[in-house]
Amino acid sequence: MSPTDRPRDHAGQGAATTVAAHRTRRRLRADRARQLADLLRRQLLTGAYQDGTLPHESTLATDYRATRNTVRQALDLLRAEGLVDRLPGVGTVVVARKYPHGLDRLMGLAETLREHGRVTNEVRTMGPSPAPAPVAERLHVAAGADVLCIERLRRLNGLPLSLDLTYIPLDIGTALLDADLENTDVFRLLETITGRPLGHAEITLEAVNSDAHSAAVLEAPRGASVLMLERLTHLDDGRPVDLEFIRFRGDRITMSGLLHRS
Repeated sequence: MSPTDRPRDHAGQGAATTVAAHRTRRRLRADRARQLADLLRRQLLTGAYQDGTLPHESTLATDYRATRNTVRQALDLLRAEGLVDRLPGVGTVVVARKYPHGLDRLMGLAETLREHGRVTNEVRTMGPSPAPAPVAERLHVAAGADVLCIERLRRLNGLPLSLDLTYIPLDIGTALLDADLENTDVFRLLETITGRPLGHAEITLEAVNSDAHSAAVLEAPRGASVLMLERLTHLDDGRPVDLEFIRFRGDRITMSGLLHRS
């Protein structure tokens, strides 16, 4: 290698080092912005900003020991979620809220959200239908036997909140055909019909992408993530009586519970 080549190599190495350092700084700022967004989201959901306006960016930067750029990036993340917006002359304001759904008690949606408004149900379909094999197995009915199938759009104060698909054994479900499903939780009706209290439920919760149909019904962006709650509810004697697949709008509901380590 000639002497004239060596400085050029050193210059190239210096440029590469500068680019790598810049990428590292960007990654670290993105990490910190995400972490700050998680903290601020918690504050939003618990009503920490009663007047609906977040503190100034400089105040947030001081409170959380972050740079102004990191704060702006965190607020951008929350704005992309539809939780906040930037208003000229006002600042960053809360524009949406999520409603709490507990996972440590077995309650219907109207019972769960009674403090936040009125839950109404739009019954989209209802009637007997042959049980798919996984449904028959979980409800302990004969393969291919009819079960009552109900699809409901559930609203809180008029806003679409969830799309529920429910399967109920027909010997119980027949009595629901004339019930007021628009204003009454199925849980309460099941206890009335059977004369027994509900006992326990097995649940699975996961995030799934909404299909075109459910997105349109929930008035959500196509392909938006929804919270899918699968719940199999039993009477107090152990009999399974209600299998549900519930799609919640993820931007309007938050799940919480109290866990004990024993």
